[in-house]
Amino acid sequence: MKRRPCARRRGVALPVVLLIVAMMLVTSAAWFEAALLARRNADAVADHLQSFHAADAALVLCSRALMNGSLIPPTVAAESGEPQAWRRQDSFERQAIVPVASWPGSGRPPQCVVEPWRIESRPWVRAYLVTARGFGASEDTQSWLQDQLVFEAPGDATRVEYHWRHVVARPF
Repeated sequence: MKRRPCARRRGVALPVVLLIVAMMLVTSAAWFEAALLARRNADAVADHLQSFHAADAALVLCSRALMNGSLIPPTVAAESGEPQAWRRQDSFERQAIVPVASWPGSGRPPQCVVEPWRIESRPWVRAYLVTARGFGASEDTQSWLQDQLVFEAPGDATRVEYHWRHVVARPF
Protein backbone atom coordinates (compact mmCIF):
# COMPACT_ATOMS: atom_id res chain seq x y z
CA MET A 1 0.00 0.00 0.00
CA LYS A 2 1.12 3.51 -0.68
CA ARG A 3 0.41 5.20 2.61
CA ARG A 4 4.01 5.42 3.57
CA PRO A 5 4.92 8.49 1.39
CA CYS A 6 1.94 10.50 2.72
CA ALA A 7 3.10 10.02 6.26
CA ARG A 8 6.48 11.53 5.43
CA ARG A 9 4.95 14.68 3.94
CA ARG A 10 2.69 15.30 6.89
CA GLY A 11 5.37 16.97 9.02
CA VAL A 12 6.63 19.29 6.27
CA ALA A 13 3.72 21.78 6.24
CA LEU A 14 4.39 23.33 9.65
CA PRO A 15 8.08 24.22 9.00
CA VAL A 16 7.17 25.68 5.59
CA VAL A 17 4.43 27.85 7.10
CA LEU A 18 6.77 28.96 9.92
CA LEU A 19 9.45 29.85 7.36
CA ILE A 20 7.00 31.96 5.34
CA VAL A 21 5.73 33.72 8.47
CA ALA A 22 9.32 34.44 9.58
CA MET A 23 10.16 35.88 6.15
CA MET A 24 7.07 38.11 6.33
CA LEU A 25 8.06 39.33 9.80
CA VAL A 26 11.61 40.15 8.69
CA THR A 27 10.29 41.98 5.62
CA SER A 28 7.81 43.95 7.73
CA ALA A 29 10.52 44.90 10.22
CA ALA A 30 12.79 46.07 7.38
CA TRP A 31 9.97 48.17 5.89
CA PHE A 32 9.25 49.67 9.29
CA GLU A 33 12.93 50.60 9.79
CA ALA A 34 13.07 52.08 6.30
CA ALA A 35 9.96 54.16 7.03
CA LEU A 36 11.49 55.44 10.30
CA LEU A 37 14.73 56.35 8.53
CA ALA A 38 12.83 58.18 5.78
CA ARG A 39 10.87 60.12 8.41
CA ARG A 40 14.07 61.13 10.25
CA ASN A 41 15.65 62.24 6.99
CA ALA A 42 12.56 64.26 6.06
CA ASP A 43 12.58 65.94 9.48
CA ALA A 44 16.28 66.78 9.12
CA VAL A 45 15.72 68.29 5.67
CA ALA A 46 12.75 70.32 6.92
CA ASP A 47 14.80 71.57 9.89
CA HIS A 48 17.68 72.55 7.60
CA LEU A 49 15.31 74.38 5.24
CA GLN A 50 13.83 76.18 8.24
CA SER A 51 17.27 77.42 9.31
CA PHE A 52 18.20 78.35 5.73
CA HIS A 53 15.09 80.49 5.25
CA ALA A 54 15.63 82.19 8.62
CA ALA A 55 19.23 83.02 7.66
CA ASP A 56 18.14 84.22 4.22
CA ALA A 57 15.52 86.53 5.72
CA ALA A 58 18.04 87.95 8.21
CA LEU A 59 20.56 88.48 5.42
CA VAL A 60 18.06 90.33 3.24
CA LEU A 61 16.83 92.50 6.12
CA CYS A 62 20.33 93.43 7.32
CA SER A 63 21.61 94.10 3.79
CA ARG A 64 18.62 96.32 3.00
CA ALA A 65 19.01 98.20 6.28
CA LEU A 66 22.70 98.75 5.50
CA MET A 67 21.87 100.02 2.01
CA ASN A 68 19.09 102.40 3.00
CA GLY A 69 21.04 103.81 5.94
CA SER A 70 18.83 102.60 8.78
CA LEU A 71 21.64 100.33 9.97
CA ILE A 72 24.68 102.32 10.96
CA PRO A 73 27.71 100.39 9.74
CA PRO A 74 30.77 99.89 11.92
CA THR A 75 33.88 101.99 11.40
CA VAL A 76 36.24 101.39 8.52
CA ALA A 77 38.32 98.22 8.63
CA ALA A 78 41.80 98.63 10.02
CA GLU A 79 43.39 95.82 8.04
CA SER A 80 42.86 94.65 4.51
CA GLY A 81 41.52 91.23 3.61
CA GLU A 82 38.26 89.54 4.35
CA PRO A 83 36.87 90.22 7.84
CA GLN A 84 37.26 87.33 10.25
CA ALA A 85 35.23 88.30 13.33
CA TRP A 86 32.20 86.29 12.14
CA ARG A 87 34.29 83.09 12.35
CA ARG A 88 34.60 83.30 16.15
CA GLN A 89 31.55 82.38 18.18
CA ASP A 90 32.18 84.91 20.96
CA SER A 91 32.69 87.89 18.63
CA PHE A 92 29.69 86.92 16.51
CA GLU A 93 27.44 86.75 19.58
CA ARG A 94 28.77 90.09 20.84
CA GLN A 95 28.16 91.95 17.57
CA ALA A 96 24.98 90.14 16.44
CA ILE A 97 21.94 92.11 15.35
CA VAL A 98 18.51 90.46 15.59
CA PRO A 99 16.49 91.83 12.62
CA VAL A 100 13.26 90.03 13.64
CA ALA A 101 12.13 89.17 17.17
CA SER A 102 11.28 85.56 16.30
CA TRP A 103 11.10 83.20 13.37
CA PRO A 104 8.30 80.59 13.13
CA GLY A 105 9.53 77.10 13.98
CA SER A 106 13.02 78.23 14.96
CA GLY A 107 14.59 77.72 18.36
CA ARG A 108 16.16 81.20 18.27
CA PRO A 109 15.61 84.29 16.13
CA PRO A 110 17.97 84.74 13.18
CA GLN A 111 21.00 87.00 13.61
CA CYS A 112 23.37 88.96 11.44
CA VAL A 113 26.69 90.75 11.80
CA VAL A 114 27.96 93.59 9.60
CA GLU A 115 31.73 93.96 9.30
CA PRO A 116 33.63 96.63 7.36
CA TRP A 117 35.94 95.37 4.66
CA ARG A 118 38.89 97.22 3.23
CA ILE A 119 39.62 96.03 -0.27
CA GLU A 120 43.23 96.89 -0.96
CA SER A 121 42.89 96.84 -4.75
CA ARG A 122 39.92 99.28 -4.56
CA PRO A 123 40.64 101.78 -1.76
CA TRP A 124 37.96 104.27 -2.92
CA VAL A 125 35.02 101.90 -2.22
CA ARG A 126 33.20 101.10 1.00
CA ALA A 127 32.71 97.37 1.43
CA TYR A 128 30.95 95.30 4.05
CA LEU A 129 30.59 91.62 4.81
CA VAL A 130 27.11 90.80 6.11
CA THR A 131 26.92 87.39 7.77
CA ALA A 132 23.59 85.88 8.79
CA ARG A 133 22.85 82.85 10.92
CA GLY A 134 19.48 81.11 11.01
CA PHE A 135 18.34 78.38 13.36
CA GLY A 136 16.11 75.36 12.92
CA ALA A 137 13.93 73.85 15.61
CA SER A 138 17.03 73.09 17.65
CA GLU A 139 19.98 75.37 18.17
CA ASP A 140 22.29 72.73 16.66
CA THR A 141 20.68 73.15 13.24
CA GLN A 142 22.19 76.31 11.78
CA SER A 143 22.61 77.83 8.34
CA TRP A 144 25.12 80.56 7.60
CA LEU A 145 24.83 82.91 4.63
CA GLN A 146 26.88 85.91 3.58
CA ASP A 147 26.45 88.97 1.42
CA GLN A 148 29.45 90.98 0.27
CA LEU A 149 28.31 94.53 -0.42
CA VAL A 150 30.59 96.98 -2.22
CA PHE A 151 29.43 100.61 -2.41
CA GLU A 152 31.00 102.60 -5.23
CA ALA A 153 30.03 106.27 -5.53
CA PRO A 154 30.93 107.67 -8.95
CA GLY A 155 29.33 111.10 -9.06
CA ASP A 156 25.82 111.28 -7.64
CA ALA A 157 24.69 107.68 -8.12
CA THR A 158 25.92 105.00 -5.76
CA ARG A 159 26.45 101.65 -7.39
CA VAL A 160 26.22 98.56 -5.17
CA GLU A 161 27.78 95.21 -5.99
CA TYR A 162 26.33 92.10 -4.38
CA HIS A 163 28.16 88.85 -3.90
CA TRP A 164 26.17 86.13 -2.13
CA ARG A 165 27.58 82.91 -0.69
CA HIS A 166 26.51 80.00 1.45
CA VAL A 167 28.91 79.13 4.26
CA VAL A 168 29.21 75.37 4.23
CA ALA A 169 31.20 74.72 7.40
CA ARG A 170 29.95 76.19 10.63
CA PRO A 171 32.48 78.59 12.22
CA PHE A 172 34.16 77.64 15.47
